[in-house]
Amino acid sequence: MPPQPRPPAPGPPARDTRSLLLRGAGLVAIAVVSGLLWFLIRHDSAPEQPVAQPPAQSTGAYQFTKVAGPARADDCPANSYGKTKEFFADNPCQSLVRALYTTETGGQKALVSVVVVGMPDSSKAKALKALTDQDNTGNVTDLVRDKTFAGTGTPSLTGKNAAYASKVDGTNTTIVLADFYAKHTDKALIEKIADDALRLSADLHS
Repeated sequence: MPPQPRPPAPGPPARDTRSLLLRGAGLVAIAVVSGLLWFLIRHDSAPEQPVAQPPAQSTGAYQFTKVAGPARADDCPANSYGKTKEFFADNPCQSLVRALYTTETGGQKALVSVVVVGMPDSSKAKALKALTDQDNTGNVTDLVRDKTFAGTGTPSLTGKNAAYASKVDGTNTTIVLADFYAKHTDKALIEKIADDALRLSADLHS
């Protein structure tokens, strides 16, 4: 009997195309979800960027640069002189902030003292302004007078050529003194500088 031919060897099983497609789609979906989660985690953990705040002295005729202070205290009699010291003895303040600024205009440099006094109520704030508005009544001691700030040619801020300005805002009294360096004199200009510096009280409240 002649030998029978062997049956052909079985080939590789046919691929289930649909199963492969579903498996691939599942892997893609997992990758997308993982990427989204990673993005959200990094986004939530990233530090917030600081928001720039507008400067307190954003508008005005002159540009001021702070050179001393703010010096804060609550003992106004110890930081004043003359009749102003006597006023504080009977009418204690609640806060005192002092600072010095410089500004330059027309080739001339000026030094400016800005003082903000917090009083218990608006009537006391107005009374303080009315007192310091008068001549020979003393004042709050500025940072030059108490030798906190010193330098070559620093004006005294209390000389005959110095300018004075004041205002009341609620319970706060702002007092400004200003004078030029190098003994320069321009009464009208230094008075304008002092008036403009009153807005710097907002810088000292911040």
